[in-house]
Formats: sequence, structure tokens, C-alpha cells
Amino acid sequence: MRRSCLLLALGALAACATKPHDYTAYLTHMPRAILVLPPINDTLDVNASSAFLATVTRPLAERGYYVFPVAVVDAYLRQNGRPTPTDMHAVEPSKLREVFGADAALYISIKQWGTTYQVINSSSRVVIECRLVDLQTGTILWAGAGAAVSDSGGGGGLVGALVGAVVNQIATSVHDPCPALACQANQQLFHHNHHGLLLGWRHPGYEADQVARRSAATPTQ
Repeated sequence: MRRSCLLLALGALAACATKPHDYTAYLTHMPRAILVLPPINDTLDVNASSAFLATVTRPLAERGYYVFPVAVVDAYLRQNGRPTPTDMHAVEPSKLREVFGADAALYISIKQWGTTYQVINSSSRVVIECRLVDLQTGTILWAGAGAAVSDSGGGGGLVGALVGAVVNQIATSVHDPCPALACQANQQLFHHNHHGLLLGWRHPGYEADQVARRSAATPTQ
């Protein structure tokens, strides 16, 4: 069986060919603590939101930010009249800041999540869109989209391909590959040097990164 992984940063790919992301607003409202809201799920997989939410804390913490415990945030909002991610995303940024004391919130939408099957091939795909919003002013500090795709095809002739496809479908039904793909998409999206999140205050490279970013953002005379 042949297996390949393709990583994309949707939207950022086109920008890479022109110029880096404009971090002016981000640098002006540099957050220290990020509140991650449960993702809005635009797919048919009812488990996508909770499965993705479990993958997002680590890359943000590795980037140098304090991240509010996602399970606590989810439970608190549900218990206070916001039962769905859509309801949670509708809360005023200033109210989220008042309740949680966070500097910024990460709003996530899951556009694709799942595996599709053909005769001798299957494709698992995760596509996400994110916005980082300053909770004091409502300013969008950063936005990006990313995807991870895993394709599997058959080998060894038609019979071998059909057998491989059956085996792969059984394996996928037992072990969902999408959480692992979500981790890959997060890594590509958040850690991208030119279009990812800036290094946070807990990262050892924060000071040097701030100097470099602010110098690049200052227009030359």
C-alpha cells in the first residue's frame, strides 16, 4: 500500500509568493494569555469539534502562550447558557475578557474533517480556519487557514489494490486518522515563520523575535 501526506496552509500559500503577513496589529496588542473557544463544526462528523479541540493547546503553549484549559472553558460556557460553539463564538469579546481575564481569543472553524473512500483509494482530510482576536478592542490580530491530507492507494495490481483498500477502510474505522492530521495542520499553521503566530512571552526566543518583527514593521526613512 502506498501512503503519502500533503500539508497545506490554505490562503497562506498564495501570500508566501508575495509578502509576509502584516503583524502590525498583532505587535500593538501582543497577547500573553489566549482563550481557545470550541470550534464551529461545519462538517458532518459530530465528533470533529471535540477531537480537534484536544489538539490545539500544545502548539499554542509551544509557541509561548498561556492557554486557558479548553475543557474548563467549554464546560463554563455551556453551564452559563452557551450550549454550542456557535453560541460561544457570539459572546462579545469584552465579555470574554471580563469573565476569563484573557488577552485574546482563538476562533476556529472546521471546514473539512473525515475520510472518503473510493474503490481502491481513501483520502482523509482536515481543513481549519482560525482568527486570533484581541478581547479588549475586538481587533483581529492574526488569521490563517491550514489543511492536512493523507491519501492511500493500492499497489500490486488490481487484486492487491482492492485487498489493500479493504484493509485500510477497516483500519480507518478503528483508528480515526483525523486527530493526527489536525496536529500536522496545527504545526504548519501556527509555527510558520512568515505567516504563523508570533512567539509568545514564555518562549525563550520571544525578545529577539519581538526586536526583529518590530524592526521589520518600522518603515524606513
